[in-house]
Amino acid sequence: MSKKLISRRSLLGATATGGAIAAFAGPWKHNRVWAAGSDKPIKIGITSDASGQYANSGASDRRGMMMAIDEANEAGGVLGRKIEFVHLDTETTPATGSRVAERMISREECGFLIGAVSSGVANAISQVAQKYGVIYLNTNSSSPSESGANCHRVKFVWDGNGTNFAKAAVKNAIATYGKNWLLLTNDYVWGHDTAAATRKLLEEYGGTVTEEILVPQGTRDFSAALLKIQQSGPDVVSAAVGGDDQKAMRQQVAQLGMGEKPAWINSQQDWPDVYGLPLDNLFGVFGTTWYYKLDLPGVADFVKKYQERYPDTQMRVPGNVFYNGYMATRELLAAIERAGSTNNIAIIKQLEGHKMPAAERMQHDDAWIDPVTHQVQQTIYLATANSGTQDADDMFKIVNHSSPDAVLDSDAAAACKLESYEDTPTFDA
Repeated sequence: MSKKLISRRSLLGATATGGAIAAFAGPWKHNRVWAAGSDKPIKIGITSDASGQYANSGASDRRGMMMAIDEANEAGGVLGRKIEFVHLDTETTPATGSRVAERMISREECGFLIGAVSSGVANAISQVAQKYGVIYLNTNSSSPSESGANCHRVKFVWDGNGTNFAKAAVKNAIATYGKNWLLLTNDYVWGHDTAAATRKLLEEYGGTVTEEILVPQGTRDFSAALLKIQQSGPDVVSAAVGGDDQKAMRQQVAQLGMGEKPAWINSQQDWPDVYGLPLDNLFGVFGTTWYYKLDLPGVADFVKKYQERYPDTQMRVPGNVFYNGYMATRELLAAIERAGSTNNIAIIKQLEGHKMPAAERMQHDDAWIDPVTHQVQQTIYLATANSGTQDADDMFKIVNHSSPDAVLDSDAAAACKLESYEDTPTFDA
């Protein structure tokens, strides 16, 4: 199949005429001259939630992106061009995410999209992005399907996923707490995929799933689910419950005195979901990609920058969601510089296989972007409540960390079928 060449003007025209993209394909030389001869800013579309289940995480994600953009502009921009952004609320719903992506590309002329916490929203955005060839960085969605069955050539996944976190936790938790596990699962793609990954590892390591309880998104009353858990008496509850649901669940578990027994393994904990909760609400062990108290070079300076830029933000120190938003945006801008071009295919090739030293990412291990799945392979941390602390911000303590190789999601590589370069529309932003 021949390579598709689409300019930003062509994208506008394609939308206006009902998506007749092929009719606007133009010569490569024309596209390149159009971009290089312009002092037009490089425009990024931020697709983060400002309402719905993940509004708090969306705000933190957005602050991370904006700090990276500010830093780039203060350093003179990228390829001598200023970075601008537009933000639209994806409302934590896939349908809105799809509409937002369409508008950002066809009306706002965004050459890149960044954001999303919900995996369902991220999947919807990425389908639109692939149609136009627009690079999309999924900053904080953690369903294994995002870098597996729902992968795309234009999409890069920045967070650890449910399989990574389960691999870091399941084997040791069976040995420590017991073999009989109950799964408490948010009833949407991230919850289902994370529970499936946990179930598979349990089978591999000799554990048993005694029951799985599905809870719809938007659940605020967990009493029925917690009664079932009390009656079932599992050794471990593995919870894949996110956003505001997670906060409500934690409060009710603590009220019933169920935080210590059974043991709780929470696949992942985004800090904005639980910031400000009492320490007895932070029971169990959870996975994360970063913590602001890591004793590593650069962490203290990073925290200081955050506090100087956002002195009035409720969260007084950066969390994992902020970190992922910042790192993804910074690496996108660096990839444009390395490519020496805003051509999307050239930038994709700069991101594929790109290695990121541990010292630059403030993690324990070097990270890289898997060229097969487009997921960032990185250090995974397990954390729990920092009992006894007098520092209201120092809510967690890291109990161990796993190397990227130890938690590699090999199933994602088998499921991911990236579109070819030739089947991905190309353009200069």
